[in-house]
Amino acid sequence: MSPVERLIVIVLFEGVDLLDVTGPPEVFALLRHETDDASGYRVVLAAETMDPVTTSAGVRILPDVTFDDVGTGSIDTLLVPGAVEAGTETDGRRRVHALADPAIVDRVRTLAARTRRITSVCVGAHILAAAGLLDGKRATTHWSTARQLAAEHPLVQVDADPIFIREGDVWTGAGISACLDLSLALVAEDFGETVALRVARQLVMYLKRPSGQSQFSVPLEPVSTTRRVEDLRHHITRHLAEPLTVDDLAAHAHVSSRQLTRIFKEELGVTPAVYIEAARVERARAALETTDDTLDRIATTCGFGTTDTLIRAFRRRLDTTPTEYRSRFRTDRP
Repeated sequence: MSPVERLIVIVLFEGVDLLDVTGPPEVFALLRHETDDASGYRVVLAAETMDPVTTSAGVRILPDVTFDDVGTGSIDTLLVPGAVEAGTETDGRRRVHALADPAIVDRVRTLAARTRRITSVCVGAHILAAAGLLDGKRATTHWSTARQLAAEHPLVQVDADPIFIREGDVWTGAGISACLDLSLALVAEDFGETVALRVARQLVMYLKRPSGQSQFSVPLEPVSTTRRVEDLRHHITRHLAEPLTVDDLAAHAHVSSRQLTRIFKEELGVTPAVYIEAARVERARAALETTDDTLDRIATTCGFGTTDTLIRAFRRRLDTTPTEYRSRFRTDRP
């Protein structure tokens, strides 16, 4: 019986993110070293022409085939990377904007019709969404462009928290490094968890972070545009161990409780309670990574009050427990 090779087509275009393109093939290439036969993947890079493509890092990549050539047969997995442009907003912060070239969107839509499984990494989800491939589906992308994706494609159920999401045969990945997690998940689906574990060991990484695991820190990113909200954010950070009720924050900001809730929703996209819990989880996360503090102490110093509340918050926000998180992400041994 001849070996089975699954054809993976990675879409190339000018300005594409380099790691989006090179990361997944590293995972797929290691599969051959961990199996007893030649079964595995055949990865090809497809572009509009055979001319070199310049990535966002300035590194030039040579395509293997053109879109016209690869479009004549069936594809097992279509992998769509992303590209962004950076700009400076009026508040001086650097922001990124995901790009979706209409010509590439059309090519992806055509190739998807011949594909068993469609995947995007990082902001490549914007291209899938523009092609109509995410309509009615839950999807993720890099946290920095999640609001853009939701605003431009209201039919897509955008969830900025998980590192990757699977909806049937459509997979979307989050941050750039999450392309490795997503690729390992594809290997596990095709060849089993045992083989994927061996590949992960070669990469010196976990078999896979759970698909629902958070990208972390997203709600704490400074996205507010007013000095009043920035002051509230810093006040919350300095007083996490205290109750921090809506009335307390409203008094600090010299507004009504109702107005405070409206300000948070407009400026940060969440309620005060959700933001405070995110801040407390972030503080607890740092303690779990760098200290030997007990869960009781962490719950107290971070404002959760009890260990049970701490555990529930971690399950709700990170889809894991504090103990499991510490075992994975401990970075220092005092």
